[in-house]
Amino acid sequence: MIGINNRVKSTNDLELKDRLVAINRVTKVTKGGRTFSFAAIVVVGNEDGIVGWGLGKAGEVTTAISKGVEAAKKNLIKVSVHKGTIPHGQLAKFGGAKVLIKPASHGTGVKAGGAMRAVLESVGITDVLAKSKGSSNPHNLVKATIAALNELRNPFMVAQNRGITVERVFNG
Repeated sequence: MIGINNRVKSTNDLELKDRLVAINRVTKVTKGGRTFSFAAIVVVGNEDGIVGWGLGKAGEVTTAISKGVEAAKKNLIKVSVHKGTIPHGQLAKFGGAKVLIKPASHGTGVKAGGAMRAVLESVGITDVLAKSKGSSNPHNLVKATIAALNELRNPFMVAQNRGITVERVFNG
């Protein structure tokens, strides 16, 4: 797996912004009645190439969100962003969710659905084309999107490995 070295070691000096992707109310029925709890999936990022996701579960919505943010801060990865877009197209799958992301020219914007949009905007990508196929479950979409971003290769490292310039990597 290519993206294994993309983990971020320290979160102390990062200004992370959190985004709530989805919240789910879970009902447990017992002899005494119904018990409600909440599960929140949260994405955090510094909008400069670092992103992470977390799942928080609690009896109250605000507690679930704060637990999700803490879990997301433990899950950060570094993503290769080049001129506001991604260096190359990538396909990834998690569970039943399949995700395709492609680079786009400047001014295109983020063409992506809800859960994917949250991840892509949190990482700082401004121009990208994205399509989700299969399951629309936000949990699996977030995980598949982060898996796709984790597999991206840095154009500077590719140029260094091949012994060519970065411009030649992009222009063929």
